[in-house]
Amino acid sequence: MRVLAAMSGGVDSAVAAARAVDAGHEVVGVHLALSAKPGTLRTGSRGCCTIEDSHDARRAADIMGIPFYIWDFAERFTEEVVETFVGEYAAGRTPNPCVTCNEKIKFEALLDKAMALGFDAVATGHYARLSIVDGVPELRRSADEGKDQSYVLASLTPEQLRHSMFPLGDSWKTEVRAEAEERGLSVANKPDSHDICFIPDGDTKKFLESRLGQHPGELVDAETGAVLGQHTGVHGFTVGQRKGLGIEAPAADGKPRYVLSLEPVSGTVKVGSADHLGVREIVANRPIWPSEVAPEGPTECAVQVRAHGGIADAVAEVIGDEVRVQLREPLRGVAPGQVVVLYRPDTEGDLVLGSAKIAATA
Repeated sequence: MRVLAAMSGGVDSAVAAARAVDAGHEVVGVHLALSAKPGTLRTGSRGCCTIEDSHDARRAADIMGIPFYIWDFAERFTEEVVETFVGEYAAGRTPNPCVTCNEKIKFEALLDKAMALGFDAVATGHYARLSIVDGVPELRRSADEGKDQSYVLASLTPEQLRHSMFPLGDSWKTEVRAEAEERGLSVANKPDSHDICFIPDGDTKKFLESRLGQHPGELVDAETGAVLGQHTGVHGFTVGQRKGLGIEAPAADGKPRYVLSLEPVSGTVKVGSADHLGVREIVANRPIWPSEVAPEGPTECAVQVRAHGGIADAVAEVIGDEVRVQLREPLRGVAPGQVVVLYRPDTEGDLVLGSAKIAATA
């Protein structure tokens, strides 16, 4: 096949591209320029998509002997990912920008351009297993569950999955680094990127305030209604947050307080004890089903609400355009704006049944 390998400049995408070459595909490497001002340095393992990263990707492509290009997606990335991220926080929701980037940039904008240029598939360094059975995509957790990225890929449509390749799905991270070393790739020991790529210093609150300004409001005790303090904007908080609340007086029982809910219109941030943080029911919308067929009736499954952690057994049911999830055990820190992914355990590994965006919890 003609395969377009998305090369971020990291070890995973480099090895994924090399494996596509080894498999006999005609491979072209491409690095996505996602920022108009990428800078030249990364800070530890934070950030990505810098000039340094593009140079690393080019060097890896040269070693493989494949063509390499840099495509400018900065404007679309800003519109689809950054502005969406800011808008969601302003509305009191908690988005996952990696899910949005995969959905809108890597597997929509990039894949659309690749298909228009005559490529058959896009290969990435994501850790997930993908097979096509009788034309139906089956997306599963990776062999290395500690690196599994099926959660951030679960929002891809069946058609996008049919034209995707994840060559690292059956490998462990240690194996990938060792392979990169054997291939002579300079990125073999390069740190992984963490945090939000367009906030390389990790200070999300400062970034959002630079975009949204200050919108003062009150911190309120969810049980008593007492005003506990003031804040500069609901965008500075997420459900489940414990640190940095700005409340001077301790709780009566001496236990930590957590953010329980956000009300962007009134500017109210409600806080309370951990006992009130657990969620037993999730209502989600905009479902996507890799098999193109929604499960019928109540379905036993496992659900995940964050890229790392937040997993529980549950019963899910599709009612109209909504997915209603009853959790067997309560989960903490579940917030509107997050994505809930449904998994069905089987002998070949956890299978993604579908995903949906969380609209409400109870």
